[in-house]
Amino acid sequence: MDFDFTAIFHNNMLISALLSWAIAQLLKTIIYAIMNKELDFERLFGDGGMPSGHSATVTALTVTAALEQGFDSPVFAVAFVFSIVVMHDAMGVRLEAGKHAVMLNNLFEFMDPEISPEQKLKEFLGHTPTQVVAGAVLGLVVALVFHFA
Repeated sequence: MDFDFTAIFHNNMLISALLSWAIAQLLKTIIYAIMNKELDFERLFGDGGMPSGHSATVTALTVTAALEQGFDSPVFAVAFVFSIVVMHDAMGVRLEAGKHAVMLNNLFEFMDPEISPEQKLKEFLGHTPTQVVAGAVLGLVVALVFHFA
C-alpha cells in the first residue's frame, strides 16, 4: 500500500472538521474581545468559551460522515458516539474543572497576592450547554455548506 500524503487534502470529513474548528476559534476570539474589550490571541487555540470548538469539530465530522458514508455506516456510528462523549465531557468534567480552577486561583491570590500568572491554574477548560449547542450548530452549518457548495 502506497502512502499518498496529498490524499489528506481530499478528505472531506477531515477538512470539514478542521474548518469548523478554525471558524469556532476565530469566533471565540472575536466574541471574547467584544465582551472583555481586549484582544487575547491565546483564545485562538485555547479551550472554553463561545462557541465550543470541540463541539463544532465533532459535529462537522459526524454530519459529513452521515452525508458521505450514510447513516447506517460504521464511520457515522463511531463519529456519532465520539461526538456525544466529547460534548458530554465538555459540559461535565471539564466545565467543573474550570470552576475549580477559578476557586483555587482566588484562594492562591488571597494567600499570596504576588502569585505569578504562570503559577495560576488554567480556568478556560469546559463549556456551558449554550456554548456546546452553539458549537454544534456551527459544525452542522459548516458541514452542510461544505458538502452542498
